[in-house]
Amino acid sequence: MDVEILPHLRDTAAQFGAGVPYALKVVAGRLADDPDMGLPSGLPGILTVTLDGDLFEDCPALAIGYIREPERIEIRYVNLDSSTEPAADAQDEEQDREQVQPADPVAAAVTVREVADAWRRITSWLQDNAHDSYAALHAGAGPAAIAALEGDLGIEIPIELRVLWLLTAGDAGANGWGCLPGNRALMTLDAVTAAYQLKMDAQTRQDTLDTDRPGDDRITVWKPTWIPVVALGPADSTSGLYLDASTGYLGRWSRYNDCPGEELDTLVTYLEEAADMLEAPALATRDEPGLIGGVLVWRSSVGPAREGRWQPLTG
Repeated sequence: MDVEILPHLRDTAAQFGAGVPYALKVVAGRLADDPDMGLPSGLPGILTVTLDGDLFEDCPALAIGYIREPERIEIRYVNLDSSTEPAADAQDEEQDREQVQPADPVAAAVTVREVADAWRRITSWLQDNAHDSYAALHAGAGPAAIAALEGDLGIEIPIELRVLWLLTAGDAGANGWGCLPGNRALMTLDAVTAAYQLKMDAQTRQDTLDTDRPGDDRITVWKPTWIPVVALGPADSTSGLYLDASTGYLGRWSRYNDCPGEELDTLVTYLEEAADMLEAPALATRDEPGLIGGVLVWRSSVGPAREGRWQPLTG
């Protein structure tokens, strides 16, 4: 059985400890011999192996997620093992397991693969062509961190967003530019919480103003199902894109409530198009990717002062 470790994991794994890359290779060897050693995770189609950190020097306890196919295994993420934290009682754990079960396991498994593949294409391109932008990506969040965010927001995180955050929990930006079209940046979980609370507070104030207005005249600033995902830039959360958990579509948001609206993209199609534009820039329509040194810079973000340094991509 062939076992593949996604390229970016070899870099991010070392952030947990100098001994983690070696431990990851050991687990890969064990999986080659015993592909079914993992346990089902909260994500359909993904199995998880836990690793006792005491077995390796400079290596904490880890949770390693992988997908098994007929002839190969692909390790998708590495996170700190949250099972060492105090466990909830059995009834609470059972309720949690029921809540994360998707309504359509087959469709959810397809979504997991689509998001992971699209993000793999983006990060592989960054690693090969824009190393500064690649280095600015945060490591994936652990399931416990995503569950905590879910509790803060009070809504269930859609499967596609859960998968993306397991792979990369934000973009610190390179020279102020995020890696997504328009040089937008994937928001950190803390930034998601802050933006969500800010917008929900704005809706509460608007509801007060709308108390005496007829229903059709009331203004919607924010819906509880809207989850901020992408910001205008790594350090600029004045606007961006949200994912509507009830419809699966992205929408535009602004701190000043001047550009709400639904997009035609799902998170999957948005990421797939970004990957397509990087791999085939001649076919790009919404924006044009290029480079300034080791940084991915999209044409829409290039001002006159940087025009001479910007190099469009070929291919």
